Amino acid sequence: MKKDLISIKDLAAAEILDIFSLTDKLKKNKAKFSKVLAGKTLALVFQKPSNRTRVSFAVGMFQLGGNSLYLAPDEINLGVRESIADVAKTLSRYVDGIVLRTFEHKNCLELAKEATVPVINGLSDFSHPCQALADLYTVQEKLKKLKGVTLAYVGDGNNVCNSLLFTCAKLGVNMNVGCPKGYAPDALVLKDAKTLAEASGAGINLFNDAFSAVKDADVIYTDVWASMGQEDEAQKRKEAFKDFQVNKNLVKAAKANVLIMHCLPAHRGEEITDDILAGKNAVVFDEAENRMHVQKAILIKLLGR
Repeated sequence: MKKDLISIKDLAAAEILDIFSLTDKLKKNKAKFSKVLAGKTLALVFQKPSNRTRVSFAVGMFQLGGNSLYLAPDEINLGVRESIADVAKTLSRYVDGIVLRTFEHKNCLELAKEATVPVINGLSDFSHPCQALADLYTVQEKLKKLKGVTLAYVGDGNNVCNSLLFTCAKLGVNMNVGCPKGYAPDALVLKDAKTLAEASGAGINLFNDAFSAVKDADVIYTDVWASMGQEDEAQKRKEAFKDFQVNKNLVKAAKANVLIMHCLPAHRGEEITDDILAGKNAVVFDEAENRMHVQKAILIKLLGR
């Protein structure tokens, strides 16, 4: 039976740790896994621009001995030129897996339902599971542990925040979310994360000021204030988030060696200052590199059967 990766909520903690364990092996011995997906093809169906997601999947698939095929927005025009169901059924006859980078989360759900090959969510308005997995893998790599670590997310309660909440809650990582009123994560996501955290021993907390969120944090994480598709709200959001910038003063409130993370692309001078993003505590490019390694592990788990 095929398995998809649409949301972290669908993964058990043991499955996440299994992905991390395989990622360790992939990073230590690339050559050993160079033919595990030989003869297999991954379709990259992208409705949004991409740097890290596209390149990391394409290069990762190549390093595993497989092939990838990029399908730009105009080539399929998902749900307009052709129905999602028809695209899913057609691609399933050609390829061994599909990565979808889309706007509405329901597109991922429908594609996964109709496809007979594994579907991976490369980003939707609700969820960014590959990003969150790479993020927590990076935390484990840098701090040598996950249980009891405190991650402070400062900014918009968006898709990345949702996925981090699920991942932290499952892995026993405390997560503090600091955001302005009106920009909190989805209420149901918070509720679900708190329920999951009860089993793992994690603490999930919501604050309406950044300093409370980062107090004694091991990790500070931020993202852009206006995501793709929210450009018309950019000015309004700049005003709403002006006290939530990750800068020198905010970082001082966290632990001395706090890790600085950002899923990129960054708007330097807005959600994070240049000196912090370029500082010694920033691990953003290790985090970006780990997208590829973690996704290679995901591809092996889903396609290597």
